[in-house]
Amino acid sequence: MCSRFTLTSKPALIGKQFGLREIGDFPPRYNIAPTQPVGIIRTGYDHSREFALVRWGLIPDWVKDPGEFSTLINARAETLQRKPSFCNALKYRRCLFPINGFYEWSGSKGNRQPYYITSANERPMGIAGLWENWMGVDGSEMESAVIITTKANAEISKIHKRSPVVIAPKHYDLWLDCIDGTPANALPFLEPSKAGFFRLRKVSTKVNSPVNSGAELLQSVGQQELF
Repeated sequence: MCSRFTLTSKPALIGKQFGLREIGDFPPRYNIAPTQPVGIIRTGYDHSREFALVRWGLIPDWVKDPGEFSTLINARAETLQRKPSFCNALKYRRCLFPINGFYEWSGSKGNRQPYYITSANERPMGIAGLWENWMGVDGSEMESAVIITTKANAEISKIHKRSPVVIAPKHYDLWLDCIDGTPANALPFLEPSKAGFFRLRKVSTKVNSPVNSGAELLQSVGQQELF
């Protein structure tokens, strides 16, 4: 499960990497948690890529009361096509979460060690996601999104069984192209990253609380194993 991540690059860098015509200003965020507003990249009505702010925790369009619906922050790649919460979004509303890194925990309950995980080259990553636009009977609207996960690759499997799906920049267009309403061209990308893609380091348990959100959360702590 991916339950925390960061977005610390400057907006101009994110805009350049993801081919955005424009992007608003935003501060670095070091401990993004479920139900918070998050930035996603999707195909806009004019067929160009756009940066949108949505809720992290997908609300399918068939939900009557979001307050009584469990928060969906992750979706398993292996079951997307047969889960009612995700199958339509997989066809028509694919997106990317721009992130610099994410946190994962290992160890027994009560003694869990957090790790901060980045790409080996420490460049921002495009994480596969789905988004939805929920509309209430009173006319209220809420856009939301979910991160897609798959089996962990060689590095992450040492601490956890699952990992977010990383989409390579050369595949952004195919992943975001939902015009024909079929996910066939996108499914091949829902695979674990190759060995050596990620870099892990131990960080402070302060990240356990979303109240803590400073840059100090990224500092290495304790003896670091080699991954």
